[in-house]
Amino acid sequence: MRRTLPLAILLASLACSTSYGQEDPLQEANRLLKKSSGDKLYFTFEERTRWEEKDGVSFGKAVDQQDMLSRLRIGFGYNPTEWLSLYAMGQDARAPFYGANAPTTLRDPMALQEAWVKLFDRREAGFGASLGREMLDYGESRVIGTPQWTNTARTYDHTRLYYRTAKARYEILMVSPVKILENSFNVPDLGERIWGTYEIVPKLWHGASIDAYALRHSQNRIGGFTGAGTLGTDSFGGRFYGPLPAGLDYSLEGIGQTGHIGYATERAYAWYSRLAEQFHAGAVPVRLSIEYKGASGTRAGSETSGTYDQLSPANHDNFGHEDLFGWRNLKTVKSLDTIGIRKALALNFMYTDEWLYSASDALYNSSGSSIAVSKTGTAGTHVGQEFDSFLTWKHKGHTLGAGFGHFFKGEFIDITTPHVNPRYFYVFQQYSLR
Repeated sequence: MRRTLPLAILLASLACSTSYGQEDPLQEANRLLKKSSGDKLYFTFEERTRWEEKDGVSFGKAVDQQDMLSRLRIGFGYNPTEWLSLYAMGQDARAPFYGANAPTTLRDPMALQEAWVKLFDRREAGFGASLGREMLDYGESRVIGTPQWTNTARTYDHTRLYYRTAKARYEILMVSPVKILENSFNVPDLGERIWGTYEIVPKLWHGASIDAYALRHSQNRIGGFTGAGTLGTDSFGGRFYGPLPAGLDYSLEGIGQTGHIGYATERAYAWYSRLAEQFHAGAVPVRLSIEYKGASGTRAGSETSGTYDQLSPANHDNFGHEDLFGWRNLKTVKSLDTIGIRKALALNFMYTDEWLYSASDALYNSSGSSIAVSKTGTAGTHVGQEFDSFLTWKHKGHTLGAGFGHFFKGEFIDITTPHVNPRYFYVFQQYSLR
């Protein structure tokens, strides 16, 4: 499998060399198509190749692996009138050297990733609607989001109706994460769905913006719920964010939950806070950020469920680049520092420190499944620390990057899963129409 590394480097070198061409034929063709059609027709294109190596992983089905991952997206859009927009995109995601049993997070050949219709979407005020299949992100993607780092990337079958004014957007939505079916077409399946309302009030006061939402998450056995009964949680949340003086900005979010998980009554909550600063060290731009977030877990002896239901988030970047953990029964301190070495070249350092909220509840992976537990609560609460560093370089439609991450286990991991010692290394190249 190590022969895949030279292949990744070769692909990255080819992308780098072609990016210096004076004219990108795909970009030019798209520009001419838009111009000749009066901005009614356009196409999209993305090609990404990533070589990655993971070892020291023994959480459940997670295994040591070396993979060459490829993803190709081709889309076409049509805006026949000011009030109607149509778009469809196909995606081909593969892991050619993995073998016959590649998981659906890595492989989904020839899939319909997006196909939507939008009404009055380009109008600044008034009613609008969208329906179909689309990759969606709300807020900072902690509640509903599309994790693009995953090779297949989640998408949603949805219906949304909204009303916009000059000062706010009010939306009613129903979204259902698409279940990937191996070797067959991914059909709509409403066994899991999130529905409710999501409001955005930008720049309400001194640049501060507010998001407010009330969402119902339902899941049956067909939709992926594996316990007794069904899942039905109600999340009531809000997000407050904006700029501060001296190059600072902030984000605060809080969520309370009721409903049920299986036959147990749900009483849970989660919170998030971040402070960041942008400044220049000489001529070099620097961005520093620090955040603290938590999600409740069930205490020993409790008659109700206190384990936060994370809905359908995009967890990549939120808990380290190794994507080991999810937003359930966890308290996390995270810092991310970015140094702009050149206009197109950025160096990033990320640190996370994780602790269990409840020592007797489980540790959960990025998708929300239990991966380690001490039912007696005697294994401590310190999960561990992760250090990540990654470099990205962008030129025109090309992006090249590489990164390394290492997880240092804490007391809880050392006792419950002593052989875990995850490390992650990757090299990637991506080309996209701008």
